[in-house]
Amino acid sequence: MSNNSISDVTGGNVVIEGADGATGAQAVEASAVGRDTGTHTQYIPGNHAGDAALKLSVETFLYQQAAMLDAKDWQGFIDTFTEEGVYWMPSYFQQTSWELEPSIFAEDKFMMEIRMNRLLHPNAWSQAPMWSTNHLLGNVIIEAMSDDRIEVSSRFQMMELRRDDVRHFGGTYRHELVPTNGSYQVSLMRVDLSNGQAAYDYVLQAWV
Repeated sequence: MSNNSISDVTGGNVVIEGADGATGAQAVEASAVGRDTGTHTQYIPGNHAGDAALKLSVETFLYQQAAMLDAKDWQGFIDTFTEEGVYWMPSYFQQTSWELEPSIFAEDKFMMEIRMNRLLHPNAWSQAPMWSTNHLLGNVIIEAMSDDRIEVSSRFQMMELRRDDVRHFGGTYRHELVPTNGSYQVSLMRVDLSNGQAAYDYVLQAWV
């Protein structure tokens, strides 16, 4: 087909346009909502705060927390949270609350204890042999700090092996840490999965 023929067919514009000026899918179905191209699809961290010693201690804490997940030290992982701490995995990057919208995870320590007990149950099929994870954590940036709060962003990759199937997850961690007795506790751990909307054969069983 020649360029002129294409122009004749499309009217010089491949965008579908309705009588009321609506374009694309909305020209066909008024309730359709297109992509939001005006917002970032991933979190961009701010400038680094604090000194090298603080950064090293925070990185060490985050590495140890990830190692607890790989070792299936569920109680140790839960114990890194404050009594009011929350593990939150939003459904999408722009989500700002777990209270008014559904999330993939939104668990306080009580709900985390329930998940741990299910994972440890002798009949938990998801915990059958040949199930393991391996985390890689990097790009750690301390974005803000005060006497009682440190805000940290980082990037992660997680490989999961379940029987003969391997899955990969990646995304951004955002931790709100409370300095405690020379270490830290987590008041909020936000996990934004880059591939959270992908189709999977089975759901996430444990924290990412």
